[in-house]
Amino acid sequence: MCGCSSKKCNCCCSKSELRQLSQNLNILSVKSRLDILFLLSAKPHCVADLESHTDLSQSLISHHLADLGKTGLVCGRRKGKFVEYEITQKGKKTIEALTLMIGKGGEDSGRKKG
Repeated sequence: MCGCSSKKCNCCCSKSELRQLSQNLNILSVKSRLDILFLLSAKPHCVADLESHTDLSQSLISHHLADLGKTGLVCGRRKGKFVEYEITQKGKKTIEALTLMIGKGGEDSGRKKG
């Protein structure tokens, strides 16, 4: 037991924080969105560039970018007739957390366990 006397303790996230986290994890649970996010972590791309890197249609890529944009992980910037998408600071931090989850990056990534 944590010893807290009420449900309003600092032992866990607030309901709104948990709701936001759940929404973000739901967005990230789709492999295609993860593909797009990791591609954008390397450099900005337009939809046509992302289409050439994936097996996704332009309309599906645009849909995924809209979802990623709603969560603040990517943003778009108009360049002539194209929109170039790039990862945000929140997106970069998310990529860092995800790479730690798969064992890449961080202090322990190069060490042998034992």
